[in-house]
Parts: sequence; structure tokens; C-alpha cells
Amino acid sequence: AEADAADFDFDAIMEGADWFHWSGITPAISDKAAELTRLACEAAKRHGVTVSVDLNFRKKLWTKEKAQSIMRPLMQYVDVPDADVEGGHTDAEGYKGIFKAMAKEFGFKYVISTLRESFSATHNGWKAMIYNGEEFYESKRYDINPIIDRVGGGDSFSGGIIHGLLTKDNQGDALEFAVAASALKHTINGDFNLVSIEEVESLAGGNANGRVQR
Repeated sequence: AEADAADFDFDAIMEGADWFHWSGITPAISDKAAELTRLACEAAKRHGVTVSVDLNFRKKLWTKEKAQSIMRPLMQYVDVPDADVEGGHTDAEGYKGIFKAMAKEFGFKYVISTLRESFSATHNGWKAMIYNGEEFYESKRYDINPIIDRVGGGDSFSGGIIHGLLTKDNQGDALEFAVAASALKHTINGDFNLVSIEEVESLAGGNANGRVQR
């Protein structure tokens, strides 16, 4: 929150990097953090680094008006936005128009969202959707019951989709990896997704009913 631009050599940081990911929480922490986010994004673009953002909004940190005034200008640097939809309406069909509009306005390479059904604090449905400007892909749905710890679920999805888009042949395989990784995280105590790539791959390509058991 108190860091200054002089504390970071963003060109050195981005040199040789493939991907830079930031969270909507970061620029909300302080005006200084918002400026640092912009400088980091600018450096990423100078070095040809793919930029993604988790569009998570925390109303305790800033107002919607302040968030829009900061976040909209930052979207010019973003290649891959990731949002989270929670509630009863998780029909992916209803979000296709929104995805298309976002991609058209900001020139995103991909638009991604998780879709969570909250039946109770310990029972959720979990899937996601991705759009590459041409085609939509909806993942299979997981029934997570019981949830051990939701903390880190979104971050594990972001990590999974970054890994997937860097290593998989297509957006569908990338998304299935991310959804499986984040589904497994819901079964683990703590912030970190303590699973192997092999465990994620096994779930992503395994039981079609999508029931998570550990």
C-alpha cells in the first residue's frame, strides 16, 4: 500500500517473463498501489508479456465508482480478464452477450468466468466458461460436497487457467484443467492448492459426473 515506483524495476521484472497476473484487489489497496499496477502493466506490454486480471471487487476497499474509474483505463493493457459469477443463474448461455461485448470493447484475447452455484456453505456447483473471440467453451460441472475451504478457490482457478493457456493445445483443455484444479482446492484446508499436475489431469479427464472426492 505504501510502495513507490522507485521500489520496483518493472522492466527488469518483466524481462523474459511469459505472463503477468494481477488482482482487482491490488489497485484497491491504495492510490499508490493503483499507480504501481498501471506501471507494471505498461512494462509487461513493452516486453510482450501476456497480462491477465482477476476482476474481483471488494466493496470494503473502494466504491463501485472509484473501482470503475481505476479499472476501466487499466483494461487497455489486459489480454485475459477473469470474473466470478455466483448465484442461482449460472447458465452460461446468458453470459455470451456480455463476453462478446467485453471482447469487442477492450480487445481481449480471452474472456473467462467461473460459474458457482451456492446450495449451502459446504455444497457448491462449480464450472466455468471461456471465449476466445470466435468460440465459446463451457466446462463440465463439478459437484463439490463437502467444501473444506473456499479460500483460494478463485486464485487456484486463475493459476490453473494461466498454466492451461500456456501449455494446452486449445482453450477447452485449458479451461478443464483450471476448473479441475480449483475444484480440488475446495477440498483442501488453507490458502494453497496442494495438488499435483497429475492429480488435476486425472480429475479433468476422469469421471464424467464431476463429483469431487478426496
